[in-house]
Amino acid sequence: MTDELTDPYAAYGLALPDYAEEVLDVVDAIPEGQVLTYGDIAELVGRGGPRQVGSVMSHYGSATTWWRVIRADGRPPACHEGEAHQHYREEGTPLRGERVDLRRARWDGPVERPTHPG
Repeated sequence: MTDELTDPYAAYGLALPDYAEEVLDVVDAIPEGQVLTYGDIAELVGRGGPRQVGSVMSHYGSATTWWRVIRADGRPPACHEGEAHQHYREEGTPLRGERVDLRRARWDGPVERPTHPG
């Protein structure tokens, strides 16, 4: 049973598409101070690509730790750089100038791919 405490979209009567739910489950699992690229998330989910993950984040990602999902070159999400950098500083995310240091900050991912009931 889903409620607004476990699913912020339930409060609005919204059901997430399966792919979006899978993507957001991965995003929610990224630990503080670490990141994944859009492409990393697509690989972990096992389908789609960076653009599809970006679309999910654009439509549904505001209730997640969106700043932990970055571009392949280490830049934070477009138009949210200032807010993302504030989160990076608070979490101690390794940076190289204005970009996240992917070599040090990239999360290895979950031991197992997230599973979804249904």
